[in-house]
Order: sequence, then C-alpha cells, then structure tokens
Amino acid sequence: MIELGKIQKLQVLRSTSIGVYLNSKEDRSEDDILLPKKQVPENVQIGDEIEVFVYRDSEDRMIATTNRPKLTLGELGMLKVVETTRVGAFLDLGLEKDVLLPFKEQTTKVQKDKEYLVGLYVDKSDRLCATMNISKLLEEEAPYKENDRVEGIIYKIKSDIGAFIAVDNKYHGLVHKTELYGNYKLGDKVEGRVTKVREDGKLDISLREKSYKQMDEDAAIIMDRLDRNGGILELNDNSSPEEIKSTLNMSKSAFKRAIGKLLKNESVKFTQNGIEIKNK
Repeated sequence: MIELGKIQKLQVLRSTSIGVYLNSKEDRSEDDILLPKKQVPENVQIGDEIEVFVYRDSEDRMIATTNRPKLTLGELGMLKVVETTRVGAFLDLGLEKDVLLPFKEQTTKVQKDKEYLVGLYVDKSDRLCATMNISKLLEEEAPYKENDRVEGIIYKIKSDIGAFIAVDNKYHGLVHKTELYGNYKLGDKVEGRVTKVREDGKLDISLREKSYKQMDEDAAIIMDRLDRNGGILELNDNSSPEEIKSTLNMSKSAFKRAIGKLLKNESVKFTQNGIEIKNK
C-alpha cells in the first residue's frame, strides 16, 4: 500500500520516457505512481525497490521523490513560512511543492520567513497539510525520570498555566507559570530539568537549576545589577514578588535565598530602602 507523507520502499513496475512507475511490492495500491525521470537512480531495473517519499504535486497527483523532506507524517519540526495567502501559509518542506498550513491549524498569526514548530497530517481531501496544533501528535510515556536534563521547543504559552514544551519534538512537557522566568516566545528552544513525571507520562519541567545551584547564579545576577546601578538596589525582604520579578526576573523566594548567601559572604548589606554593596 502506498502511504502519503511517508518514506517507503516501492517497486519499479515499468519505465517510460518521463520516469518510472512504482507500487508496493506486497500490498499494491490501485494506481501506480510516477517517480520523475530526473529522480530515477542510475542503473535501476524493473523489479528493483527504491526508497521514496510520497506526496502530491501541483496538479494534486500522487507522486514519488527520492529527495528527503524536512518532515514526514508523524514527525514534528521547525518549518519556514515562504508565503502567506488567503487560504493559509505555505511552508518549505524541502521539496518542489510547499506544504499548506491552513488558517484553522494556526495557533498564532504566522509571518513570512519565520520558522514554526509543526506536524504533518492528511486532511479530509487526502492532501498533506501542516498543523501547529501539535499536542495531539505528541507521545506520552516519555523515557525520562526526575532530575533528567531535557531539551524541547515551546509550542504554546498560556499565562494562567505556563509554557507547553515539545520535548525532543516528541513528548509532552510543561513549564509551570511559577517556573517561567524570562521573555519566552513560541518556537524558543529551551533546556530544563524534569521535576516530576506525571501518572499520564507527561513531564513537569523547570528551566532553573536546583535551588542550591541556582542560588549562585541568582547571587551573580543581583551583584551585576548592583554594579550597573551604582551599588544600590531598592529591593529587600518586604518587596513584592512583582517588583522582584520586574527588576531581576526571578521569584521572591529565589531572591531571598541569593540575598541570604550575599549577606553571609558580607558582599551586601541592608539599607533603609533596599540593599547596597558593602564596600561602596
């Protein structure tokens, strides 16, 4: 059976002036498909099997290519927008024909020349299309445990929940809003630490180190900000979490841990309005 959107081995059945016609060796489809002449490997004989990718050409006919696409059915990856139209956006799949990202499959307005994380699916008209709604394409039961390091791409951000991550472009991950410090956007590649593996196999992820490791980094951030601010910072234990996040991009608890370390090292001191480098 010939499968749209997949790389597969098909058998050469006959040769013509425009190329060779292929079909499945074991489970033949009703119609043979063309592998254009310029794509046919040298010395190919009738009966040989060729590894090809199957898609539809500009005239909506099933066609084969020996070129490898940037993405196949069931995979996720970053594709660049080459054109936006009234029916949606067209993405560079690495083939002669671009793939359509319909409006209804866009989770945000896309822009030409920018890349977005997408998956492929076959629509009701049996055409290969792209979607940004990738949650349904992600697998559960990720092969990770607590404290493992993971990498992924942000595919959705909800202010009341956090950032949704496609770990390895394959598994479900979430950075809770309380762990999301920084200016992140869709498509950002992030690295983090698994803090919990849920019963359903999805991963809770922190982009920060364990507190005792993160404390050193946070202390360095505070000292750098003090240096750039004339040695004075109008923040202390009574400052609101919002003030601390706005100024230092860290939580209040992280701020207090780092300040505790700096006080112990006698690097800073409290003043009436905040903190100050001690040797200033």
